[in-house]
Amino acid sequence: MAMRLLKLFIAILLLPMCVALTLSGLQLAQALALRPGTFAGTPTVAFCVGYALWLVIFVALPKPIRTYVLGHELTHALWALFMGARVSDLRVGKSGGQVRTSKSNWAIVLAPYFFPFYAMLFIALFYLVNAFWSLADYGWVLFFLIGLGWSFHVTFTLMTLVTVSQPDVQSQGVVFSAVVIYLMNMLFIVGTAACLSHDVRLADVAGGVGKNWVFCYGWTLDKLWLFWHCAASWLHQKHT
Repeated sequence: MAMRLLKLFIAILLLPMCVALTLSGLQLAQALALRPGTFAGTPTVAFCVGYALWLVIFVALPKPIRTYVLGHELTHALWALFMGARVSDLRVGKSGGQVRTSKSNWAIVLAPYFFPFYAMLFIALFYLVNAFWSLADYGWVLFFLIGLGWSFHVTFTLMTLVTVSQPDVQSQGVVFSAVVIYLMNMLFIVGTAACLSHDVRLADVAGGVGKNWVFCYGWTLDKLWLFWHCAASWLHQKHT
């Protein structure tokens, strides 16, 4: 119970950071759109086509549940390995899957809901192949696959969170999970866009996130102080 209350408190503290990253994402999108030829450029078009294509597939064709479950369980395993845990007994089926890890924490548990496994897999494979054979003329393929993979991640994440009771989410607390999932998704979106873009620098994006962070937390503290002052004045008047 104490841990759930602590996570609820942390989730509330992270809300201004969610706003800060949302502002940073909008500012990054605006910066890319305003650059000459960027919005209509091949990478943006390829990403949008890939994203839209998966939406059509998701709605019109049978859903590849096993593919999603495989990515879901592999994400648990990958993040567990990142954190020094041992992984075993990976099972995947149409009705669900599981993987055993020697330790668990919020990042391992919630990773499948904010880590776009297939989009990141496409990026890794593209640069691995590029290390041996130049793919400089096929950058549009990468952005098409990222759009496809990210759309896959978003649609299945929303579907599973809305339609199925998720033990992963329940175990961490619904409010904490919702805030962390949104925050980490925005972090991956902004970070990936900044790293792959030739038009913006990662340092500039990080600086923008920092400024938005200071602004959002400053605004929040200012409003809380104003609320506290008004409440104290009201209580003082009531007792005099």
